[in-house]
Amino acid sequence: MATHISKIKTTRAEEKSLRALSPFEIKNQLIALAEEHAQKSAAALLNAGRGNPNWIATVPREAFFLAGQFGLEECRRNMDVDGILAGIVQEKEGVSKRFEAFIDKNKSLPGAVLLQQAFRYGVDKHKFDPDAWIREWIEAVIGFNYPVPDRMLSQIEKVVHDYLLQEMCGTTESKGNYDLFAVEGGTAAMCYIFDSLMQNYLVKKGDKIALLTPTFTPYVEIPELDRYAFDVVYIQASSTGDKGFHTWQYPDAELDKLKDPAVKIAFVVNPSNPPSFAMGSATLDHIAAIVKNDNPGLMIITDDVYGTFVNNFRSLMAVLPFNTITVYSFSKYFGCTGWRLGAIAIHEENIFDKKIAALSAAQKKDLNKRYGTISLTPESIKFIDRMVADSRQVALNHTAGLSLPQQFQMMLFAAFCLLDQKNEYKALTQSIIQQRLKLLWEGLEVDIPDDPTRAGYYSEIDVLVAAKFYYGEEFAKWLVENFDPVDVLFRLAEKTSVVLLNGGGFAGPEWSIRVSLANLDTDDYLAVGKNIRAILMEYVTAWKEGAQK
Repeated sequence: MATHISKIKTTRAEEKSLRALSPFEIKNQLIALAEEHAQKSAAALLNAGRGNPNWIATVPREAFFLAGQFGLEECRRNMDVDGILAGIVQEKEGVSKRFEAFIDKNKSLPGAVLLQQAFRYGVDKHKFDPDAWIREWIEAVIGFNYPVPDRMLSQIEKVVHDYLLQEMCGTTESKGNYDLFAVEGGTAAMCYIFDSLMQNYLVKKGDKIALLTPTFTPYVEIPELDRYAFDVVYIQASSTGDKGFHTWQYPDAELDKLKDPAVKIAFVVNPSNPPSFAMGSATLDHIAAIVKNDNPGLMIITDDVYGTFVNNFRSLMAVLPFNTITVYSFSKYFGCTGWRLGAIAIHEENIFDKKIAALSAAQKKDLNKRYGTISLTPESIKFIDRMVADSRQVALNHTAGLSLPQQFQMMLFAAFCLLDQKNEYKALTQSIIQQRLKLLWEGLEVDIPDDPTRAGYYSEIDVLVAAKFYYGEEFAKWLVENFDPVDVLFRLAEKTSVVLLNGGGFAGPEWSIRVSLANLDTDDYLAVGKNIRAILMEYVTAWKEGAQK
């Protein structure tokens, strides 16, 4: 290791061994180092390593708690014992009138307007029976029953369906409908999807799959597990701009790997994590053409959690509805990671059901036995409903489903944005992210170009590309020969108390680092940028001093 840079505690060998860990495990090591430095200095620990947002959507939460008060009143109408025990709501008529009276009485309270508007939205747009609509609300917010239907409450599903079409497809109208499965966040969704694909012979151990990278670390790690042992084809977002910097788009030559009919599944995060860029329209069109002309049997799983941070975002679910499973999590946009709210969306006409119908007689017999306890015609069970059953090992299918209070809060988040005609909430969350991004790069002393596909929830900085651009190939070569890629992160932690993650752990460029723009105070990002620049300039100074000797 070059001696011109002041000594840090971790050695290159230690850094190399730690690089084998998930970035989220390395983070724990970095936090410990950063805390030690912070205790010895006036520096504040700035952990921009994780993407938990430091804002919350307040109005849908206010509406949730107010609805809870109404729900309790309704339960006490049925039975009220000593003020500590109530009954469950049995009445099917008159409840909507009492709800409207409750809202009129409490119209000045936070959340009342959203509840009234969400009620009218269901009645006016979807022609819900008013009593049935409010009856579902009470059952959901109080949670006194099992989820029925287990996949998702039927009326709540329609509102969340509208929201997904609006935010993922740019419209509230669709050609056909999507079936939704309410799940415990995006990570649970992926676990259920992987499992059911295997259980239903849609993919088998050792099959060839495509992973569009960089991507969320677990999506890199899951295919390597012995249960799957997939043959992974990596499709790199390796396009560059005029100055050699990443655009984080996929060149046609990379996308063309999907033409191979042996590639069964393509896993996508869009907008990407960590680059945080949405697929451009040319990329979406190219993938659609590949499916149409070369690989019509391709199954696509797309995780679109960051789509709301890009204006006019379009998901693959809008471009290839027949081939796509969409995963959406409410966690980042609404600041509700602790709620664990997500949904899986599959079009009512889809390749997954078609492939199941085309399985061999022996495979169908095996699956009929697996699902035979939940239906007299198990062969007719949709793939998404098989997923619900698989999520509870089939035998516990009767207790499957996301908890009802979670579903109710999900619906209120969805309704809040559907009713936000001016997109005020979207503009606010995007402005927070964009201001932080601006300050980060201001601290780095680098101009950041405008790009309509940039979500900006994270920023991925490729140190090696910057080294080549600003100081040439000789400096970049010296950097690689003398340091491990994660050295930057350890220096930041040990010398400035800044914690970031390594981009290489996301199957991105080894010398890249990921900054989360979500979880620190806005003004902190200027300091993060300045500290990154200070550490990077240490390398430059050491290289120049060595070259002069």
